[in-house]
Amino acid sequence: MFLDLPAYMLQEQDAHAAEMERTFIAIKPDGVQRGLISEIVARFERKGFKLVAIKLVVPSKDFAQKHYHDLKERPFFNGLCDFLSSGPVLAMVWEGEGVIKYGRKLIGATDPQKSEPGTIRGDLAVVVGRNIIHGSDGPETAKDEIKLWFKPEELNTYTINSEKWVYGAN
Repeated sequence: MFLDLPAYMLQEQDAHAAEMERTFIAIKPDGVQRGLISEIVARFERKGFKLVAIKLVVPSKDFAQKHYHDLKERPFFNGLCDFLSSGPVLAMVWEGEGVIKYGRKLIGATDPQKSEPGTIRGDLAVVVGRNIIHGSDGPETAKDEIKLWFKPEELNTYTINSEKWVYGAN
């Protein structure tokens, strides 16, 4: 029986991984230019989330318009798209239980002045026009944004040793 335990644990981990949700997180040009990549990535890692895709890109204005399509009628739309396409963006996909909801809490309110201390925006941003980071706001948005920014073959599926310590699958 003892010899079967590792195989059982791997099966349990595979089943657990299938239940995990994914979210899209982007460090915007201001966050990249200010050297905040490692600080932001570390916060997600310390929480216990798993990075499954990452790339540094300079999106075109057309691409930025696709990303922010839901804000097309807002007066700030063009400025927002100009900003997103103004420099490198670190696009990422994070995986974990509750990663969408908790990722938003970790990020903080859209307006940094309304963000709680301890959040990324609350600690690192000052004005709404330079709020450092974007995170998907729900499961459908996450799926759409991941599909927009990443090809399926760019998404990784793997198990890390810390998962049993984060989720208690042992």
